[in-house]
Amino acid sequence: MKTVYAIHTGPVLVDVLRKLFLEMLPDTRLVNVVDDSLLADVRSAGSLTPGVSRRIIGYGLIAASSGADAILNCCSSVGEAADMLAKMVEIPVVKIDDRMASRAVELGSRIAVMATVATTLDPTERLILRKAAESGREIQTKRYLADQAFDALLAGDTDRHDQLIRTTIEQAMDENEVVVLAQGSMARLVPLVESYSPVPVLSSPRLGIEALRERLNLA
Repeated sequence: MKTVYAIHTGPVLVDVLRKLFLEMLPDTRLVNVVDDSLLADVRSAGSLTPGVSRRIIGYGLIAASSGADAILNCCSSVGEAADMLAKMVEIPVVKIDDRMASRAVELGSRIAVMATVATTLDPTERLILRKAAESGREIQTKRYLADQAFDALLAGDTDRHDQLIRTTIEQAMDENEVVVLAQGSMARLVPLVESYSPVPVLSSPRLGIEALRERLNLA
């Protein structure tokens, strides 16, 4: 049995991953490492900090030494710390949003980058631009922030969270060829908005698990 350590900066995706693993990697052991101070510190500082990077790397080194076959980074705000970790361990480090960024570049040249946490916008946009450069494609990105939605989610007000996101997604769909949801916490809204627009809306969890499955040679 393969073992995957998932590093979370909050609890939002824990249940989402459990369900996806049961569906897509049923014979894989999932170990969730949750430290909600990581995202809180990133939000407070306005960007990824050296201290947060060291903690992400530390969790990854523990995972590798504990027998993990792969590490899944579950937060786009700290994705660049995961890139550093990948250079320090011999097992695959999969970023949950990496395949989503690649898919966005394949689907359109005008790409909306949408988040509910401001610190997610910069690293996600940089990832998409890097994927475009690697594939030789010219793209334009436009950023959208559903302000207050994430705080509403943490407070348990899912109705307000969903309404704020849907309004922002609809605007982004009107103005772009593809919409990237930079946080997995928004994934459950994709079926709702896709039903009334041909513009693709991408979320990270399922695509991230697809990439992880391939890295584990289980596809």
